[in-house]
Amino acid sequence: MPPNPDSPNASRIEGFAALRMSVFQKLKPDSAIPLYQQLYEHLRVAILAGQLKHGTKLPSSRALADELGVSRNTILSAYDQLTAEGYLQSIEGKGTFVAHSLPETVLTASPRRTGTQARPRTHRLSERAEALLATPPMPHPSNEARRVRAFRSGLPALDAFPYERWAKLVSRHAHRLQPDHMTYQDRAGYRPLREAIANYVNVARQVHCTADQVVIVSGSQGALHLAARVLLNSSDQAWVEDPGYLGARTALVAAGARLIPVPVDDEGLQVDEGIARAPDARIAYVTPSHQFPIGMTMSLKRRLALLEWAKQADAYILEDDYDGEYRFDGRPLASLQGLDDHDSALYIGTFSKVLFPALRLGYIIVPTPLLDAFLAMRHSMDVNLPILEQAALAEFISEGHFTRHIRRMRMLYAERRAALLQAIQNLPLELYAPPTGMHLIGWLPDGVDDRAVARKAAEHQIRVMPLSLFAMEPLARGGLIIGYAAVNQEEIAVGVQRLGKALDAVYRA
Repeated sequence: MPPNPDSPNASRIEGFAALRMSVFQKLKPDSAIPLYQQLYEHLRVAILAGQLKHGTKLPSSRALADELGVSRNTILSAYDQLTAEGYLQSIEGKGTFVAHSLPETVLTASPRRTGTQARPRTHRLSERAEALLATPPMPHPSNEARRVRAFRSGLPALDAFPYERWAKLVSRHAHRLQPDHMTYQDRAGYRPLREAIANYVNVARQVHCTADQVVIVSGSQGALHLAARVLLNSSDQAWVEDPGYLGARTALVAAGARLIPVPVDDEGLQVDEGIARAPDARIAYVTPSHQFPIGMTMSLKRRLALLEWAKQADAYILEDDYDGEYRFDGRPLASLQGLDDHDSALYIGTFSKVLFPALRLGYIIVPTPLLDAFLAMRHSMDVNLPILEQAALAEFISEGHFTRHIRRMRMLYAERRAALLQAIQNLPLELYAPPTGMHLIGWLPDGVDDRAVARKAAEHQIRVMPLSLFAMEPLARGGLIIGYAAVNQEEIAVGVQRLGKALDAVYRA
């Protein structure tokens, strides 16, 4: 309904008086907020509050400017903005009026009436979101818990990171940025970084690939989400190690997969059991170099059996090599992908464990026939990653700092592992500590709840993770995941004492 320009003069005068009393005196010429913006906001509030009623004619811009002693442009700017947003309506030859249909009336719900209870909103989630909410996420420590390093797993030795070298590389590339670096980038990632990664994994991990097959992602989690979206249809079956990495489970569930828990033993994933449970699964997720969380290495026999199953089932293997560099007895083992001759294995690497987690850079090495699909999906997800860290990392690798850092960390972690094994040997735990990785397992006596122990340890300022948290099926016995990479020898000694007190408290209960 349009405003009525022929309303009685009394109504116009009343509206003008209300306007003058409720708005004009509130303007503050010395405020940092421009006058037109102040006027706009006061008028908008007066209209919404009903002080300026629908159909009320406002003074002309010239009259209002004279009244306020301000520039006419100030009034015009405020009127134009209110008109554009639907609060006012201008009729040629007749004036400016308060509109009958206001934006807030159309776009927002009516205010709740006094004495009535609004019906609560029912939020509908997708089946995938509901399934994801029902899947345990990786534990995320609070700010206070992050300060506790003994005995967090998955955290590298940040106290030994070459901060000065890294800062110089980041600064150097920040100063070198050109306009073409600030536009959209290659979907696969920064080319020099992909070349550096391909050179490294071909030599150090016996991965067979070219730089064209390397896709830069946001850590291993980004790789898992990308692969799951490309390779899985809703309700496809996916093998997961049990116990196994929770991040893989959440990525697969988010893609609509049906998880098939496959137990592990001393040789890794039990391929025969996987075939018995779901022979037509679409994906198998494995950590063959250092199974997470228990720590065994997949035997060659199992690797070949897994590759043969994938070939026969037309399935894919997601090989997560999250910390394969850290082997203390001999050279790191060759990748499963290097044994693949059927384009079945996709190799995932991350810099979170070898450099620092906040870097959020990783990579996935994709069989050439799948590249177009991966890049199309990657573009739909986040287009490309920020370039500055990629450029710094490319130079960090190509100048040799990366391999030197890994060698230093391998020696440091071996020392810290030995110190932990020496300090913890008198605790009532059965230790499983293969010569690889960044953590060990402390098996608990039969019947002891590992989650209760983890909670009690937290009360003693110790962070250990219960093994049962990572299991889909009941475990024969509970265990603790005890990280040592981020813990110096003094902290190890104190931490073991506190862990001993926590164990005593649980055993006596």
